[in-house]
Amino acid sequence: MQHGRASPCPFNQPKLGVMMIFGLFRKKNANQRIVERQYAHLTAAARQPHLYESLGVPDTVMGRLEMLSAVLILYFRRTRVSGRSGQEIAQQIVDAFFQDVDHSIRELGISDVGVPKRMKKLAGRFYGRLESYATALDASDEEALAQALKRNIYPDDIESAPDMQGLAHYLSAAEAHLAALDEFVIETGDAQLPPAGAAA
Repeated sequence: MQHGRASPCPFNQPKLGVMMIFGLFRKKNANQRIVERQYAHLTAAARQPHLYESLGVPDTVMGRLEMLSAVLILYFRRTRVSGRSGQEIAQQIVDAFFQDVDHSIRELGISDVGVPKRMKKLAGRFYGRLESYATALDASDEEALAQALKRNIYPDDIESAPDMQGLAHYLSAAEAHLAALDEFVIETGDAQLPPAGAAA
């Protein structure tokens, strides 16, 4: 009686599982490099001197945080129409942003007990800005965007705050610039905002 060959599946399945795990590990590492490059581009955009010297943003810790939030909001709006890869990168950038904020809060001397509460508050503020800026940008209403920026950047001194119309115009132009970028640029982490002075 001829014996049939034993099926190779029991031996191949674990190998397949290991290959899949290593594949995911490589993908995560590759994404990390892309995320770091893209996050560097976004933070550089938020630190442009022109924003602080000519467009009314205060050169303070909170002023810089407000600008980074605004830049990230533009980037998230661009990646919402991206494929899966672009959206995954955007999610990792969200995580990197909040890790950055967490680290900054701890450096300011906030106790470990107080950090989660402060982070929850900042996260709520960030998503509130996302909603208000999105409403103005969707309506192509630079005046409404300027008013939202003024409320958020100068919450305690709105009446004497500088005009935010120039900043609103820049952010609107930056959003149009991001919308025109090829998807390959998004997937490789090379999306950059235009120079702030160019939108005047």
